[in-house]
Amino acid sequence: MFDMGFSELLLVGIVGLLVIGPERLPGAIRTTMVWVNRIRRSFNEVRADVERELHNDAVMKELRDNASALKEDVASITEPVRSQLSQIGGELRHDLHNDLHNDLSTIGTPVEHNTDTVASSPASSQTNAPKPDAESDANPGNSEKTLT
Repeated sequence: MFDMGFSELLLVGIVGLLVIGPERLPGAIRTTMVWVNRIRRSFNEVRADVERELHNDAVMKELRDNASALKEDVASITEPVRSQLSQIGGELRHDLHNDLHNDLSTIGTPVEHNTDTVASSPASSQTNAPKPDAESDANPGNSEKTLT
């Protein structure tokens, strides 16, 4: 802090001895040293606070830089995925729209009846089946007569 050598300290001691006197010089030196130590301590605390703040600023700046780099990395990774998802979503919407349009258009059109499908239906097969004998329906316990 102060650049004082031995000769300067000796000169200050002699002047202090002449001005203050030999009886009060030891007490004055103690009081002066107490004040010098308080000033040094305060100066060191201020210096430590400044260094801490500068370090915190450097750390915060580094964190901000890392955060912005991370955001850029995430954006570069997610952009192709988003574009593919939007493309797939557009294709699905288009396919769904077409399927829905086709289904709605078939609901309004009359259904064509094929004569082959009518003949093979269960209702028509019952009409072609042989009818049971009226006697066997009347007498279910008498089933021997129906077969001849």
